[in-house]
Amino acid sequence: SNLLTALRTIVVLFFSWIMVFVVGSQGSIAEVSMKTLLFLCVSGITTGASWICYFHALQIGNVNVVVPIDKSSVVLTIFLGVIFLNESMNLVKFICVVAIAAGTYLMIEKKKVAEETEVKKGKGAIFYAFMSALFASLTALLSKIGIVGIESNLGTAIRTVIVLIMAWVVVFYTGSQKGIRKISKKSWLFIVLSGIATGLSWLCYYRALQIGEASKVVPIDKLSVVITLIMAFVFLHEQFTVKSLIGSVLITIGTLVMVL
Repeated sequence: SNLLTALRTIVVLFFSWIMVFVVGSQGSIAEVSMKTLLFLCVSGITTGASWICYFHALQIGNVNVVVPIDKSSVVLTIFLGVIFLNESMNLVKFICVVAIAAGTYLMIEKKKVAEETEVKKGKGAIFYAFMSALFASLTALLSKIGIVGIESNLGTAIRTVIVLIMAWVVVFYTGSQKGIRKISKKSWLFIVLSGIATGLSWLCYYRALQIGEASKVVPIDKLSVVITLIMAFVFLHEQFTVKSLIGSVLITIGTLVMVL
């Protein structure tokens, strides 16, 4: 999982800097303040930490358990936005947050396993998914502060450099670089496609954070949990129960009501 994170980040970095030159914002690098650069770097570190935890959780656990927990960062992010960014909070918004939290809980499917090893893996996946959510929340908060006063594509590209450095430090620390030779052509294809998809998502996400409230942008972004679980059902043949369906409906309604 560490090697995967590092390889796909190369694709994200390449794609991000292409967009910087497309919009012509590379000339404004010298104008970036130290405060902005500091927050972008720290948000890059938390992003790398979130990715490492997330992909390790996916490696040892099920998508339908890991993704909902990871996306629960939306609840923490909303409260952090209210506390540190002075974003609004009212009764309707609070009810929506409760609905999102309840929906997330319902979407976490617990499977009965016979072997002790599988039980440990399941608990480990839940732990790393929660850590991923925590780091993701910190990323949103730090990025919201750091993205002010800089063109969003350039900000995304700068913080991706930090993520890349951190990812490869972890790879060499764990000795994962040896696994490059074992990667199949099919895996390379999906790594590249995943990197491009991540790059596109980041460019849109940080532009949205720059011009909107984090407590509104993040919930919309996290609606991807619903799409992810549907795709996991269709392509990975993972079960999508009535309970998880109700959870996805609660998340969707809570998000839409909050935004509108």
